[in-house]
Amino acid sequence: MTLSTSPGATTRRRLHRAWFVAAVAFVAILGAAGFRATPGVLITPLREEFGWSTGTISLAVSINLVLYGLTAPFAAALMDRFGMRRVVAIALLLIAVGSGFTVMMTASWQLLLLWGVFVGLGTGSMALVFAATVVDRWFVRHRGLVTGILTAAGATGQLIFLPVLAHLAQGPGWRVASLAVAGSALAVVPFVWWLLRDHPEDVGTTALGAEPGAVRTEPSKVNAAVRAVTVLARAARTRPFWLLAGGFAICGMSTNGLVGTHFIPAAHDHGMAEPVAASLLAVIGIFDIVGTVASGWLSDKMDPKVLLGVYYGLRGLSLMVLPSLFAATTEPSMLIFIVFYGLDWVATVPPTVALCRRIYGADGAVVFGWVFGSHQIGAAFAAVGAGLTRDHLGAYDLAWYGAGALCLLAAGMSLAIGHAKKQ
Repeated sequence: MTLSTSPGATTRRRLHRAWFVAAVAFVAILGAAGFRATPGVLITPLREEFGWSTGTISLAVSINLVLYGLTAPFAAALMDRFGMRRVVAIALLLIAVGSGFTVMMTASWQLLLLWGVFVGLGTGSMALVFAATVVDRWFVRHRGLVTGILTAAGATGQLIFLPVLAHLAQGPGWRVASLAVAGSALAVVPFVWWLLRDHPEDVGTTALGAEPGAVRTEPSKVNAAVRAVTVLARAARTRPFWLLAGGFAICGMSTNGLVGTHFIPAAHDHGMAEPVAASLLAVIGIFDIVGTVASGWLSDKMDPKVLLGVYYGLRGLSLMVLPSLFAATTEPSMLIFIVFYGLDWVATVPPTVALCRRIYGADGAVVFGWVFGSHQIGAAFAAVGAGLTRDHLGAYDLAWYGAGALCLLAAGMSLAIGHAKKQ
């Protein structure tokens, strides 16, 4: 909050413009999360209508996840060059086109193009790197907290969309669900274009908590692709980058790639109705909001690497227990897992962003884009790997146990990051 004095010498509290920008960013990320929630809901309907294998459908999800990640560092550089507003508006349009045109597909290659390429590029251009860019430009104070809130927007989108999409897919059909996602992405575009601003100076203010008269960092004139690759080349020569990227790859495997994509069909294999399973994922979304915001707050006060080590360790142990919890009905033990896993789902993001900012300074957002790219590559491997495991072994158990073991490895990698100096 900032104080504003009127000509009449009355003093009133005025909410800093940064909070309005954060609110618009929250809504934009929430809108994009709609399509991120659909793969797990639509795997079974697509398999039943077209006869495609789980592995084939999972390949489309994997392409989406890889592009979602690899687009991120270039998107961060594009936002530096052309502004957040333009990049995010175009990204939402890509999501709407990719989702909307799925209703006309007749062959699996079209699924790969629409689900994989179009939506992967769109969501990757405005995912967590968008949140990191907003925080870096508009906030000096409360950075960890705001990072947690914006990261939670994705979980909120999951909370809103998953049960709705599951019921639409079971009732009117999966095509109606896809059109609903396209409409939600389109609905956000006007808010982004009219209300989002690239820099505090564009509206005559400074970042929240910045010193009066702070000098604005001028947009980079370097080609966005060149800058993204140059930053990667510098970061790749440092040990913390590989520890962060490796840990975040495992994070992607154990969340988006495995649980986000395959929890619903795995529960269905044990006799649970898909809308019920989708509702459980939505409950993960509820507790994810709490866990991520709390993690952002903690990242302002504690060593981020310690937080990462704790998060990954607890996640690994919970995944090793999960195969024994599946049943046709929602048992109390499964609800305990859902609550616990929800608190831990993307709690890893705020401390990872904080470490990238601390170690790599002004390049932190772009470095985080590359780290996030590793997250999605890991998710893609898990999406395909779990699908093939289900096709060949008839069950997902091996995938759950393997992911749990990898999370324990990620805990050790995080604690080994050390205290590197800013570059």
